[in-house]
Amino acid sequence: MSAIALLLAQMGHAVTGSDIHDSGVVAQLRAAGVGITIGHDVSVVHGADVVTYSTAIPADNVELAEAHRLNIAVRHRSGMLASLCAATRAVGVAGTHGKTTTSALLATILEAAHLHPSSIIGAELLGAGVGASHGDGSLLVIEADESDGTLDVLPLDSLIVTNIDIDHLDYFETFDALKNCFANAVGRTTGHVVLNADNAASADIVQNLSGVDRVATFGTSAHATVRVETVTATARGIDVLLVVGGREYVCHLPLRGVHNALNLAAAVAMANCFGVDPQRACDAVQSFGGVARRFTERGHFRGALLVDDYAHLPAEIEAAISAVRSHPEAVGRIVAVFQPNRYHRIAAMADAYADSFVAADRVVITDVYASGTEKIDGVTGELVADAIRAAHPNSDVVWAPTRQDIVAAVSKWLQPGDACVSMGCGDIESFPDELLMVQS
Repeated sequence: MSAIALLLAQMGHAVTGSDIHDSGVVAQLRAAGVGITIGHDVSVVHGADVVTYSTAIPADNVELAEAHRLNIAVRHRSGMLASLCAATRAVGVAGTHGKTTTSALLATILEAAHLHPSSIIGAELLGAGVGASHGDGSLLVIEADESDGTLDVLPLDSLIVTNIDIDHLDYFETFDALKNCFANAVGRTTGHVVLNADNAASADIVQNLSGVDRVATFGTSAHATVRVETVTATARGIDVLLVVGGREYVCHLPLRGVHNALNLAAAVAMANCFGVDPQRACDAVQSFGGVARRFTERGHFRGALLVDDYAHLPAEIEAAISAVRSHPEAVGRIVAVFQPNRYHRIAAMADAYADSFVAADRVVITDVYASGTEKIDGVTGELVADAIRAAHPNSDVVWAPTRQDIVAAVSKWLQPGDACVSMGCGDIESFPDELLMVQS
């Protein structure tokens, strides 16, 4: 929502809004001319032409109720995004994992190539703040979320699908329905399409579009249009050797992990479709600042590296732990702290996490972060801990339901040269700070 507000303000619209607490994001929006009220108040909507809300806002919210009473146009976030897409040439970045980083990388590359894109990205950009910018109005890079139907309504000219994995079954009910969502989105686009050559669930889409000249692929596959040949960890990040059209290009990317090499390949593939030379794309990302909560280094605890990551699905957790293993400072043991997210997700998927932590030396599982979902009796984070123990009886797994329990499980265990990666899309992001308070 903050990205929408910032982009609309930069376009010249009068924008107001409300939030439940003050923050750095609120300060940035205010600096851009957006009027922010702390707390929900009916007066906020008075005089507005349209009121926009997100899925997180309940139907009985006082501002929504007042807008309906006054017959002010009301649009879900997806409707506002659709309007922005319709007014420009929109390039969507969709997929289960990696779309935020891929969106940010693509916008960075296109800007360096003087294509002046606007962008809406679903997280803060490190060093830049709210993930939105207004270009010349001809091109829009937008993170296209499938979780609440947003992808279904966006009129996209071109589309990247980073990968397709099991998630959001509360909305889609079946994995086939989720796959159909992405396939239908690809089918609606008339411009360029970039798909993952390595991802099994994308294979049918790739096969159905084979021979279509507007389709490009990325991955480690020998047949990928943009192939990731090697990934080498460095002191600053990773060196990625890409092969495009038979030529080799080395990209010095200040991110970590093979998954980020694939995100880069996806962005390079789409940029190449727009005529951007791969070497120019590689040059553009050398100073990429990164995205908040995507493998963010948060300091050191008694000589051990602390990393915070948004990973909350099994494949993302594996990728994050692998990235920690490749870090030059991580010469000792790895502790993985995970906060499960959404009761219905854990009820349906707890066993799917059983093999996600095998590369960690100690695993600490805390309780479920609700994210607005209703509590389900018997569903706790311990279901994930039990699944890991059942699959790997000799693993060091700690069930730590409270934040105090996590701090105790980690602070007494870490030694110099170790690393701790805390993962989840809830309030676990504050854990490194709480750990550092023990140190002081």
